Amino acid sequence: MLLLLPSLLLYLVSGSLLSLTRGDLYTSVVNIQEEIAVEKALLQNLQTYIENEIYRMDDLKRFYEKIKALHNNVYQEPVTAISNPLFAFTLIKRLQSDWQNIVYSNEAIENIQALKVDYGKIEAKLPKAEDLEGAAKGLMRLQDVYALSTKGLVKGEFLQVAGEGVSNIYRPSLSSTLSADDCFQIGKVAYDIGDYYHSIIWLEEAVTLFRQSIGIWNTEDQGSLEEALDYLAFSHYMTGNVSYAVTLSKELLQLDSNNRRIAKNILKYEKILGASEPKEVVLQRPNVTHLLTRDSYESLCQTLGSQPRRYQDSKLYCSYETNLCPHLILQPVKKEIISQKPYVVLYHNFISDSEAKRIKEIAAPWLQRSVVASGEKQAAVEYRISKSAWLKDTVDPVISKLDQRIAHLTGLNVQQPYAEYLQVVNYGIGGHYEPHFDHATNAALFWWNLHKNGRGNADTLHAGCPVLVGDKWVANKWIREHGQEFQRKCGADPDE
Repeated sequence: MLLLLPSLLLYLVSGSLLSLTRGDLYTSVVNIQEEIAVEKALLQNLQTYIENEIYRMDDLKRFYEKIKALHNNVYQEPVTAISNPLFAFTLIKRLQSDWQNIVYSNEAIENIQALKVDYGKIEAKLPKAEDLEGAAKGLMRLQDVYALSTKGLVKGEFLQVAGEGVSNIYRPSLSSTLSADDCFQIGKVAYDIGDYYHSIIWLEEAVTLFRQSIGIWNTEDQGSLEEALDYLAFSHYMTGNVSYAVTLSKELLQLDSNNRRIAKNILKYEKILGASEPKEVVLQRPNVTHLLTRDSYESLCQTLGSQPRRYQDSKLYCSYETNLCPHLILQPVKKEIISQKPYVVLYHNFISDSEAKRIKEIAAPWLQRSVVASGEKQAAVEYRISKSAWLKDTVDPVISKLDQRIAHLTGLNVQQPYAEYLQVVNYGIGGHYEPHFDHATNAALFWWNLHKNGRGNADTLHAGCPVLVGDKWVANKWIREHGQEFQRKCGADPDE
């Protein structure tokens, strides 16, 4: 979808519903896709290591079978065997030399060292700790905004919980479940930022799954039942559920009887319980001070908007638009008014699929973390998760033609310094842009976000819902108020 504002904004979106800087890789699906090739290289390195280890193990098995056969056959009568000087010599040699070579062989060290060297060559391309944290926060954001069931996500299902009802809002063609360690890592991210609401619901899942696999150890896991119980117990303590914190801590102490810290915690929790009346604890999501419209925002995202259709409001209609421009007379634009106040217009088929594809190709190598105005500077923030690139009209003919099309349709000057370059945005895991006013800093969506008197239009509050599935691209064209005095003249009404 293309979005135009004046601050004139032009949105061009492609995708499903819903010089790279490492450490914010999770903010763009394009960058995440590149990691598939990185993991493929790691997989090839691991295959080489496994094959080398198989050769080594086959050699160890050969040696084992050889010695086992001697003990089963020759050494059944030790005196007879050792009377043969050759048997005596080989026994002494094996015990003095062969077994030493087996036990202290460098082959295993060389194999793992080769794997580490290959890993080191790729390490710079791997996600950082910030990416794992950002991806976990993205999942939690999707969970909150779309009211998704945690147990459903663990099973690979996107189940929306609304009151007493549960509905499947997305059925993936390829299903992916989450492991105990996956849930543990998400819960730990929430725990580390003091978000005990999310840490509890995710660590509960981790504990359940770890309990089901007691005695089974996965090489790749960082977490364990003991760690999950530890974090979960303290999370419950921090939310006021001290009695359950005691129960979990006692379970942990049974698994780790020498853990003095946990023993002290139990004494502390029991002392607190003895000095106060028990009370019911209700988990609540943490307050979001910067988002006063959270309930409305999430409700709109869950219902996919609520704007009236043309048949519901006679003031909303469709037409062909030329804007009295000669370039549009033979090929007028399909215009649909979707709101009168504020005035918002949708221009259908404003950009072709091939043009959108080309713009994405041009922008992809230049994507950088999206920022917002912060005082006199710009900064990356949690309420805007995406990457952006700014494209000059000289970069490619498709950009130049798009600028001309915008100028013809709006009648505004879209050249520097009266407008900004085309901004192309790609959203990552749970990528979103919470409600904001642009004046504060497929199709084309157009609105004026300033009144003719230059004041910001408070009715233009809008947001980008988190990307639940797929890949979302947006292109914005910002046209400044300055320099448009003769194109958009002041009205007679000072408040207009």
